[in-house]
Amino acid sequence: MKTKSRITWIRGMGLGKTFVGAEKLIQLGVGVNLVICQKSKVLDWIEHFVKNYDVHLFDLTNKAGYAAFKSVLEHEYDKPMIAVINYDLAFRRPDLARLKNFTLLLDESSLIQNENAKRSKFILDKLHPANVILLSGTPTGGKYEKLWSQLRLLGWKISKDLFWIQYVDVEYLDNEGFPIKVVRGYKNIERLKSKMRQYGCRFMKTDEVFDLPAQTFIETDIKPSKEYRRFRKDRVITVGETELVGDTILTKMLYERQLCGQYNADKLEALQDILESTDDRVLVFYNFNEELRLIEDICMEIDKPLSIVNGQGRDLSLYEEYSNSVTAVQYQAGAMGLNLQKANRIVYFTLPLSSELFEQSKKRIHRIGQKSTCFYHVLMCKNSIEERIYENLKMRRDYTDDLFVMDSDDGY
Repeated sequence: MKTKSRITWIRGMGLGKTFVGAEKLIQLGVGVNLVICQKSKVLDWIEHFVKNYDVHLFDLTNKAGYAAFKSVLEHEYDKPMIAVINYDLAFRRPDLARLKNFTLLLDESSLIQNENAKRSKFILDKLHPANVILLSGTPTGGKYEKLWSQLRLLGWKISKDLFWIQYVDVEYLDNEGFPIKVVRGYKNIERLKSKMRQYGCRFMKTDEVFDLPAQTFIETDIKPSKEYRRFRKDRVITVGETELVGDTILTKMLYERQLCGQYNADKLEALQDILESTDDRVLVFYNFNEELRLIEDICMEIDKPLSIVNGQGRDLSLYEEYSNSVTAVQYQAGAMGLNLQKANRIVYFTLPLSSELFEQSKKRIHRIGQKSTCFYHVLMCKNSIEERIYENLKMRRDYTDDLFVMDSDDGY
């Protein structure tokens, strides 16, 4: 079977990937189409197709929609069929592997960068689309080594080992007898970009498409607590009734981050000051469940309506209803895919370790439809692990890239 079209649209986040991807899918004119996206985006895709196109739509996240889709496949259909499902459910729908002559559209295609994950294996090995459309705002967070699985889906038949040899500069560090592979940089970049274009990658930046409002970053310096300084020195401390023991590099990093966030009274006070000082809608990005509890306490004290997006669910009713609302967003659950441009302020209570999540989070408000300047408040403990995390994020590097290179006892 000859492939008609395999293309990746890599557009600045917030620049209408949904519109571009849907239009391309319709233009291809294939009878059967499968859209795989994040769980939070399923209804958005369905609503977009309902509003703009005359097609048969199927929500494969529910059993009735899945059954209806399978039954229609056995008969002739008078207009295009579009089935929508989320990544973590797709591999649980085995009949999708029997589809033929269909168009596959992946929204946020960077989610298949781990080729060993079940969802990636199913898409890469079980699905055989005639056409492929990949949509991504930050396909790798600036990390070329994570491109291989997406390029494989586009038809580049290069082994992963050869891809790394040709394009990724690595070295191996000894960590107590265990070799740690660390990416130091990249090589043959122009050749890689040429190959990406050859296999359908199309890049588009914000200023080439829309004149979006300005972005302003406001860094608020927070004094590290005495508990933080003591923990850095001794690697053990008791806060209230909780004992924190940093007996490994990872646990030490975890508790340093928490001591800069949920255990830092000055940071909580700074957050409350920001929320009290504005009547704008505000997003507050956080990492840990205890941080959410404290955000809830602050909003209750200052009488601010609070919406929450986390791993337990998404309730944006108060965000939609009240112009002075606060929306607490956990990075893993809400940094990607949400349209929250009614707000124009973000507060980073604590920072993520992932540069991709950080870049994606900025675009929840800086996107099509935003009319106001976007303000980003970074609450950062000075002379702490947070400074190093932020420096890595500004360079679009994951903080964990340096985790085994420099211990946090080194100078800041």
